Amino acid sequence: MGKSVILVGCGNMGYAMLKGWIASGKLAPQDVSVVEPTDPLRERAAALGVNAVASADSLAAGDVIIFAVKPQVMDKVVPAYARFHGATFVSVAAGTGISTFTGILGSSSAVIRCMPNTPAAIGKGVMVVFANENVKAEALEFVNALLSASGEVTMIDREELMDAVTAVSGSGPAYIFHFIECLTSAGVKAGLPDEKAKLLAMQTVWGAACLAKESGEEPGLLREQVTSPNGTTAAALSVFMDQQKLEKLVTDAVEAARKRSVELGG
Repeated sequence: MGKSVILVGCGNMGYAMLKGWIASGKLAPQDVSVVEPTDPLRERAAALGVNAVASADSLAAGDVIIFAVKPQVMDKVVPAYARFHGATFVSVAAGTGISTFTGILGSSSAVIRCMPNTPAAIGKGVMVVFANENVKAEALEFVNALLSASGEVTMIDREELMDAVTAVSGSGPAYIFHFIECLTSAGVKAGLPDEKAKLLAMQTVWGAACLAKESGEEPGLLREQVTSPNGTTAAALSVFMDQQKLEKLVTDAVEAARKRSVELGG
């Protein structure tokens, strides 16, 4: 693509993104510099053929600078990159608003905020993007193309929606993991061996999600197609759907996560 990228932080999420960029051909290794002070993590990145350094001091330029460090160290890390005038800055740190970056880098800085989720580590995440008014269309297209190596990319037009994004897709994988735990436990109580119950629960959730995404049908219609009148599925759904029990439970859970995201964002 002809742009140079600086990846700041190469822990689990940063390394997963880096591997995706290179494996997909979206970036050539020579176009990437990684700043990672931890020796084993820096060496792991270097093994992919990128320029891996312990600090930004030796770096002369970068078109796009992506911060993949923990939110609590952002104010200590970002100032070292204020000298990269004209760069587009991207954050994948939860709860860190664009104002944090413009406060350090200047009000005219081009900043993109991205909320990934953990399936991004295997290229099956959802990457939700908000860009401030200083981001040029070409830079946004480039960044979105990079992020697409980690999964589906979608944009929001108001930054405050990131709290809802966090509650639905950011925290959402944990909800699904817990549902798998519950379905596994229920299977065991119904008489299945532990490992068999876990396999059935995981494969059922994965297969149903794939069908929902690939069929083009509304989830409600797919649910109806599985549900025979007075059958086994109808019996189970009567428990979930009586007085909208499951819908209310999920709504309350998402709202609790959204409120906590607002609190953590200050």
